Amino acid sequence: MAWKVKEVADLVGISIRTLHYYDEIGLLSPLQQTDTGYRLYLQEDLEMLQQILFYRELDFSLKDIKQIIHSSSFDKQQALEQHRTKLIQKRNQLDALIQNVEKSMKHLKGEVEMTDTEKFDGFDFSDNRYEKEARERWGDEAIEQSKKKVAGMSKETEQKVRDIYSQLASLRHISPQSEQSQAAIKEWFECLNTHFGTYSKEAFKGLGQMYIVDERFTKNIDQYGEGLAQFMSEAMAYFADEKEGL
Repeated sequence: MAWKVKEVADLVGISIRTLHYYDEIGLLSPLQQTDTGYRLYLQEDLEMLQQILFYRELDFSLKDIKQIIHSSSFDKQQALEQHRTKLIQKRNQLDALIQNVEKSMKHLKGEVEMTDTEKFDGFDFSDNRYEKEARERWGDEAIEQSKKKVAGMSKETEQKVRDIYSQLASLRHISPQSEQSQAAIKEWFECLNTHFGTYSKEAFKGLGQMYIVDERFTKNIDQYGEGLAQFMSEAMAYFADEKEGL
């Protein structure tokens, strides 16, 4: 059996744009095509997509996943065993965090005592894969500058970021190429360069792609409105391409 891209997107629950992006970067390219040029996903493609999503759930970068699954030594069975081990570890950490939350709630009500050490049970900052991925894309110096600016961000800047996101959320049902949408996304571009680092048009467009490819970005942004990450990604890409062409 073979599936078209929309059928795979509906089956898995991810966006068509994400599947196209995986194809563009050579992460997951369907094995067959129809006579009219439509790509067809076979069973082997679905199994590889499953592997990709397991790795994404474990916070691996797309670059690392591509290197792993396309290696001549890649073994699906061994990979599944590793996924199981790491997911159990992740579940155990989540269980510890849930217990922390429950005990904290009781502590606030005066029902139990809680030491300062216990307040941080379950937290693990030993492996920040997101930062690693960002460093690979934009370099150590850019990330360090951005971290310093975020750490010193004023309440006024925080409010400005929230205002821009809210404004973009209110526009997400119209075309991302519209004059209103582009004016708002320009404000986001200027805000990033003023408060968070130096972003070229190419880096701005790349950041927008991460908004939809990286579920962590998508979940955070879509808190302001469902579909906002997709809208911003398209608006940022159009903004970058149009400006580069001037």
